[in-house]
Amino acid sequence: MAKAIFYHAGCSVCVSAEQDILNLIPENQVEVIHLGEDKAKVKEAEAAGVQSVPALVLSNGNVLHINFGASIEDLK
Repeated sequence: MAKAIFYHAGCSVCVSAEQDILNLIPENQVEVIHLGEDKAKVKEAEAAGVQSVPALVLSNGNVLHINFGASIEDLK
């Protein structure tokens, strides 16, 4: 099974959501990508349908936008 991908920007909303996600999903089943530190992944996130972070892209391609930390536009 493909991993889910959790995208975030490092803000307090994102860090809190990351902790919650990792409490729900085993770490070996989710990849965490900090878009504030890895700007090259912003286009990948956008192509997957991420409009804001924090967001969880499930292995089936569905995107779950969690709360609101930052717009993907703000990360470009």
